[in-house]
Amino acid sequence: MERGRGRWNSVSRGMLPLLALHTVTEFYRLERKPPFTAGLIAANTIIYLRPSFLHPILPTINEVWFNPHLILKYKDLKRFFLSAFYHLNDSHLVYNMLSLLWKGIQLETSIGSAEFASTVAALVAMSQGITLLLAKALLLFFDYERPYYQEYAVGFSGVLFAMKVILNAQSDDYTYVHGLLVPTRYAAWAELILIQMFVPGVSFLGHLGGILAGLLFLRLKASYSGANLLTTIIRGLSHALNWPLRFVKCLFRSQPRFGGRGTVGGRQTSDTSQVWSCQGCTFDNSVWLSVCEMCGTSHAVDGRSSLSSTDEIQDLSLDELRRRRIQRYGR
Repeated sequence: MERGRGRWNSVSRGMLPLLALHTVTEFYRLERKPPFTAGLIAANTIIYLRPSFLHPILPTINEVWFNPHLILKYKDLKRFFLSAFYHLNDSHLVYNMLSLLWKGIQLETSIGSAEFASTVAALVAMSQGITLLLAKALLLFFDYERPYYQEYAVGFSGVLFAMKVILNAQSDDYTYVHGLLVPTRYAAWAELILIQMFVPGVSFLGHLGGILAGLLFLRLKASYSGANLLTTIIRGLSHALNWPLRFVKCLFRSQPRFGGRGTVGGRQTSDTSQVWSCQGCTFDNSVWLSVCEMCGTSHAVDGRSSLSSTDEIQDLSLDELRRRRIQRYGR
């Protein structure tokens, strides 16, 4: 993105044929033509040229400058979204479109046109939104109003910085950035600093917002294996909204059972402190019961039972024990 006002189309359009020639040459040598990249370059160029038949439709650059103060004060979404597709002069447009040509060809041929289109839409919104938040934060915490909050900027370079982060995220190679050899994954950061030092009139906050948007996009993509970023966001919101319900369920999950269902002659796999084994028939009963459900023997705390002895129980068959249980409890 570039800053400033009143400098629109201040340079002659002699560089535009160079952009057209380079674009046609690159697309001619490709076996698989990336249509969305071509359309994006054409859209930016047409907006810059402003042919007469589009005058009633296209807003002027003064209506779309990215200005955090005006966007937040008037909730101006036109400035928020359209400012990325406007450029100040030939050099600004050609530099950004050549960068878009190289990055767009790589991304679109690798992930497909549909996903690339959704990626560009997400990066435009994210880079603009992060830039807006950064400007507001600098105003609130450091009182930087003139440098950033009242800044006017346009251009596609914020999205291009985000694309560079995505392309270089997994690379372990080295690359040259304006003559300086740096690790490829940090090339965007190096370019941010070098451009700010040697190129006047660029928007530092707009470029930084693009880098942070690329990092955030990669983080969101990594949290979901699919290609739909919107699904990731919806799933995250659903998980957050369901947390109170899951917490309540956890509170009532481990309630004690007052039934005496168990096993005869066996051992329960659950917590043994919640049952006691009848000395007569070895039936496991709940601790809430003082009498064995199977044979009627009372829980012998001191080693003796009050209702029937162990010798008597041993002489009884299993069918007899079940019959006594039915007679005693009616089930």
